Amino acid sequence: MLHHASIRTADIFRAIAFYELLGFTVSDRFTAGVTLACWMEGLGGRIELLQVPQPRPAADAFGDEHYTGYYHLSFDLTQVADDLPIWLEALQTKFNEAAQSEQVAPLQVLLQPQQQMIGDRIYEVAFIADSDGLPLELIRLIGIRAT
Repeated sequence: MLHHASIRTADIFRAIAFYELLGFTVSDRFTAGVTLACWMEGLGGRIELLQVPQPRPAADAFGDEHYTGYYHLSFDLTQVADDLPIWLEALQTKFNEAAQSEQVAPLQVLLQPQQQMIGDRIYEVAFIADSDGLPLELIRLIGIRAT
């Protein structure tokens, strides 16, 4: 069982605000050496945020087809969303409203929802960027192909 996925961030407070809007809550705050850190739980998993002193921009994992390494986290929305395009539209509205008063930016959608066949399963799939531009996949099972 995966314990958590760790994400380095340029601004932990901005990242916390982003992931809270996505449905996560802070479960533990701590320091890792001299840096601020926390665990957040939501959407069936746990992430760790670590603030990086003197951060450099992240690589473009989504746009650079030659990039190797971490690509994305994937969140299964099958149990929480009946329709991915409608769920994503509501999320965009939530981010737009929060962007007017908090330290979050409007939601960046990297790939609009589309259907994708993976094996014998049919999914709705979309990609968004987190507060540091890292790609996050949103996926929802919509059917199984009959054989």
